[in-house]
Amino acid sequence: MTNRSTLPLIGITAGRHADRAGRVYTHLPESYAIAIAAAGGAPILIPTIDDAAALERIFAMLDGILFPGGIDVVPDQYGETAHPTVVADPVLDALELTIAASAVEHELPTLGICRGSHLLNVALGGTLVQDLPSSGVQHPQSDATVRDHLVHGIEVAPNSRLAAIFEATEFDVNSFHHQAVNRLGRGLKAVGWSPDGVIEAWESTDHPWLLAVQFHPENLVPTHAPSARLFEGFVDACAESKPLRVRVLAGG
Repeated sequence: MTNRSTLPLIGITAGRHADRAGRVYTHLPESYAIAIAAAGGAPILIPTIDDAAALERIFAMLDGILFPGGIDVVPDQYGETAHPTVVADPVLDALELTIAASAVEHELPTLGICRGSHLLNVALGGTLVQDLPSSGVQHPQSDATVRDHLVHGIEVAPNSRLAAIFEATEFDVNSFHHQAVNRLGRGLKAVGWSPDGVIEAWESTDHPWLLAVQFHPENLVPTHAPSARLFEGFVDACAESKPLRVRVLAGG
């Protein structure tokens, strides 16, 4: 875990939720922010605002970005017609795709989780399996009320960056998704799989620190060692990038 006196500032994109009166709230499970803080980072939520100047100001402050789980990505974004099971928010997609493009361009340390894995893959030109059951894959799912329910194993490529971070190549994970990565985007390679062949982890060969997982490690820390190491590795990467980004933003 980082022991730096100045905590790296890590943005987490947040979805939206409307109540019965039509009021819209910024919406994100607290587990993401708790996991970042526990690993030594300072989390900040990024709401779905349509203000380029405000977003640029927020992005300029960040030392890392986390794209969390949530609803589906609009299939239009990868050239497909929506399956009946798809539930999406085009406003959220627009925000996250804009931020993802900036994170890639500026080589900001980036972690994708579940939907975040899908969103980043689409941002880099990849596609998704819109509905695993309809495609013939009966992927195991955890009990929705038990977020740390480990339901299937994954195997991680031993020579991958994620294997080095996890310090393991085989372990059990939770599962809450009906979609999955299909064709990988530019510069991405699969490095983790469940027994049914679903991609459970990928990493970039072009970006210094761009990684994603299909499972939900934020629900498994601190008792699940690979998940705790993932957040610690992410926060450490953000801390290491901080001095460089400060010099770049200052024109040094």
